[in-house]
Amino acid sequence: MPALKDFNQRFKYLCLSIIINAAGNALAISTNLGSAVWTGSAVNLSHWTGIPLGTAMFLYGVAVTILNQLLLGHFDRRRFVSNIMYTIPFSYLVAGFEYIWNILGVPQLGLVLRIILDVVGLFMVAVAVSMYTRSNLIMHPNDDLAYIIRFKFGSGSAIISQWLSYLPPLIIIGLSYFFTGRLYAIGFGTVWALVTQGAVMKWSDYHMFPKLKHHIDL
Repeated sequence: MPALKDFNQRFKYLCLSIIINAAGNALAISTNLGSAVWTGSAVNLSHWTGIPLGTAMFLYGVAVTILNQLLLGHFDRRRFVSNIMYTIPFSYLVAGFEYIWNILGVPQLGLVLRIILDVVGLFMVAVAVSMYTRSNLIMHPNDDLAYIIRFKFGSGSAIISQWLSYLPPLIIIGLSYFFTGRLYAIGFGTVWALVTQGAVMKWSDYHMFPKLKHHIDL
């Protein structure tokens, strides 16, 4: 049955993308040279408000999930549930991979090697986002925001949508710095992700697992 075969393919790519995404994020965190924009924003929000990081990230996810529904213009129950569901395996895998990278000694490596690994980790994140947005079964609410902007407002442009979706975390980072006078988890990797993630996603759409096509559902 073609429909079942298509679903199975999408599900396999989804599972693989979650693993790649978690491993890449954890590697960037382990290098201690700056993480992706949303992650860095959540860390700063936690320090600003005093809320534990896990709770801050969860509340962040709920807020962005609601924003996604508003941008869609109607309540999409499947998308709402999938946004919340994604964070469960993802968060535990990030913690597990970070432990592995730390055990392997990534934080103690020299600066040049850590820069290279930071870039590799963020490249993995962008590839993973491309994979599970194409699968379109469940997505992290932050990436679903970029997906909605891309296909509803951005004429399909991965680069434009990624930049627009960064506005909320950049605002939070700015406010956190204004009220605390300090920045956390922001550095080389954050700038790199800002500049390159949309372009890497666009490249990945065509060159990483090209048999996986976009399943647009808006």
